[in-house]
Amino acid sequence: MSLLPIFLKLDGRPALLVGAGIVAFEKLNTLLPTGLRLRIIAPDAKPEIRRLASEGRIEWIQRTFRLEDLDGNFVVIAATDNPEVNAAVYRESVRRGILVNSVDDPPHCDFYFGSIVRRGDLQIAISTAGESPAVAQQLRREIDEQLPEDLGPWLAQIGQLRRKILATHPPGEERKARLHRLAQRQFLKSNTESSPPQEAAETQPGNKSLVGKVFLVGAGPGNPDLLTVKALRLIQSADVILHDDLVPQAIVGLARPDAQIVNVGKRCGTKRITQEEIHELMISYSRDHGAVVRLKSGDPLIFGRAAEEMAALTKAEIPFEVVPGITAAFAGAAAIPCSLTDRNAASNVIFSTGHHAQSHNQGPQRRVFVDGAENQTSIPKLEDATRIVYMPGRDLTLLALEWLQEGLPADFPCAIVSHAAQPGQQVQRTTLGELGHARPTSSPSLLIAGWTVRNAADKALRQAADQAVTA
Repeated sequence: MSLLPIFLKLDGRPALLVGAGIVAFEKLNTLLPTGLRLRIIAPDAKPEIRRLASEGRIEWIQRTFRLEDLDGNFVVIAATDNPEVNAAVYRESVRRGILVNSVDDPPHCDFYFGSIVRRGDLQIAISTAGESPAVAQQLRREIDEQLPEDLGPWLAQIGQLRRKILATHPPGEERKARLHRLAQRQFLKSNTESSPPQEAAETQPGNKSLVGKVFLVGAGPGNPDLLTVKALRLIQSADVILHDDLVPQAIVGLARPDAQIVNVGKRCGTKRITQEEIHELMISYSRDHGAVVRLKSGDPLIFGRAAEEMAALTKAEIPFEVVPGITAAFAGAAAIPCSLTDRNAASNVIFSTGHHAQSHNQGPQRRVFVDGAENQTSIPKLEDATRIVYMPGRDLTLLALEWLQEGLPADFPCAIVSHAAQPGQQVQRTTLGELGHARPTSSPSLLIAGWTVRNAADKALRQAADQAVTA
């Protein structure tokens, strides 16, 4: 039997509840918020029902049920502990053409009460057609835990904006698309927090266009399994995705089929698009009412130029949110595997890149000469650190010379990790003295150097030796 889920307008309509015990009282939580004019027939009633009657919220008639009590009602609920009475209520209600529900008696029901999740005017009703109310209640609890509390006010705001669009835009595909973009937001919470509502407001008085929201999302090292739950949901719901070159198709392909995908990558010195043009795209797409995901490899806040993009969005008064991702350094360390910190070997971690912004070098400078050519680089102050170099390049000779001149020993352990956490992952172990002779690796790659790398290698050798002895 197929059921039709419907939501009835019951405000002011007459209804009858036969019974005033525990089962009947449980139905009141569902019935009272609807505005029904509810009358209860029962020779006795729970104290809570008596109190509601004394407050005038319900009418309680203290006597046994009579068939004429059914007349004039829109819906009837049979909730006594007497099966014969419930059967009579059902039989006579059907004869009179009145919708009836016999509690916990599915064959004698014209309709079922769903387990309801409410957020203001938003209602989600779950029914198992009477098979297992407990299953419906469990699903209701799980959905209730996941839905943000602000959905009610957000929906009221969307309703106001929708009515304004209907009044100012002619019917057609453009208006339909505008309404769908208006409704975009993340509805389910992540494991730790809910997403703020999709903000929408008029950009200027008299301007009917609405502003969307930009999410600066970390795509992690490129493995879809390492996306955060929140990142995955945003990718799957975004109207527009502006992604870097290093974000693989396995992640970009998670977008919904009708999303607009734009590659804004700048890789290996080749700039198909400037940073300023990326800013313009984020702003223009968000002003087209959409949820825009600016998808960055790794974590947006580590060498991702997020500061410039946040500044541009702030200046343009575009709301944005940063969604962290797993940075490549952590994926690279897991690939070796080694801990980036070790109380006996490294109490600090230094993050840097193989390329420094020419006009914004930071930190103390050292003049390094290689074959008569001067190379200025920033020198880390910490000696007991694990050093992470993003995008180290294919020729590591200058970097190795700099570190040697800094005073690091030639046997300082190094590892070059390529395509960390991806199917083509490769790990090349070497030392600082031999780093300049390391074989070139394909991008993306990073360099991890520190005594923790040697500790990991020593541990791997010991485990291999122990396994050989055991064998």
